[in-house]
Amino acid sequence: MRYTERSRHAMGTNRKASSGANLDSCMGLSFGLQDSTQNTGRLTSNPIMSTVSCAPNVLGAIGNTPCVELRHVVPKDCARVFIKLEGLNPTGSYKDRMACSVIEEAERRGDLKPGMTVVEATGGSTGSSLALVCAVKGYNFTVVSSDAFAEEKLKTMAAFGANVDIIHSPTGKITPELIPAMRERARELSQASDHYYADQFSNQDVPVGYEGLGRELLKQIPEGIDAFCGAVGGAGMVMGVSKILKSHNPNCQVTVVEPASAPVITKGHGGQHSVEGIGIGFLPPLLNKELYDNALAVEEAEGRAMVRRLAKEEGVLAGTSTGLNVVAAIQLAKQIGPGKNLVTVACDTGLKYVRGDLYT
Repeated sequence: MRYTERSRHAMGTNRKASSGANLDSCMGLSFGLQDSTQNTGRLTSNPIMSTVSCAPNVLGAIGNTPCVELRHVVPKDCARVFIKLEGLNPTGSYKDRMACSVIEEAERRGDLKPGMTVVEATGGSTGSSLALVCAVKGYNFTVVSSDAFAEEKLKTMAAFGANVDIIHSPTGKITPELIPAMRERARELSQASDHYYADQFSNQDVPVGYEGLGRELLKQIPEGIDAFCGAVGGAGMVMGVSKILKSHNPNCQVTVVEPASAPVITKGHGGQHSVEGIGIGFLPPLLNKELYDNALAVEEAEGRAMVRRLAKEEGVLAGTSTGLNVVAAIQLAKQIGPGKNLVTVACDTGLKYVRGDLYT
């Protein structure tokens, strides 16, 4: 499959939204942690699926992902580290949560109606998730992306029927200029009256979609969550989860994570890197200083090394942003010490990156 640079030639097929588009809502199945504290005094991390009826469509499979404890990569004498396996969502990413929220909130307000086209600028995970939701609900979807991102993601969006418009990255990496250029192109495409710009970086519907993740964590770790950390792209995930965790425990320490080579939050400037989904080159509009306590920059090489350890030692196959999350989580777990619980997320499945050099 070939992709055109800045092309008006689209991939995928057009569809008309059905009159019943608003009826297809996200209804997540149920996963949890088996509580065996009566035998061991500790919460076990064996995911079990509760008995549920069949969902009306694939949107019902979004959310309620398992949460497991990392037992091999985490050193002794520090806090316990749990990781939410968001790669088990339908497109293999936690972005499925926000895609449902963005589309369904727009439908409720009347901003998005049957027959309209959704437009977004994305590296591929958000695009795949929006493409999935649009496919189920019958909307056309046009996405602006780049060849700096994994080919698997570009092909996934096209497979769901998206029209994919590619902006070329001369270096093949994510630069401070790339995401703004993609956003500007998406704005141009969304000027038509029958188009709706999802605008993940500024859309307040995005954090709402992640609040469910926070509520799931509170149920899965009833002993209490002392700290949470997560890598920041648009910042919606960390903000949505933090809102829930801090409303339950104001003392929960929330840390935002970014690549050390693109330290916009920690040092005030962007940079070139290869960690897809984060380090967007500018301060995320959704980042709320009241909802996080610390910011931590992690070297990309450390994150990539951790990704390989997670696969070989924990059986968790994930992308580089997850590696950064776990490196940060271990550092924080050492600081807060034994007897505490720290949570992070596996942002997406590593199956999206096996054709590259991440696992070689």
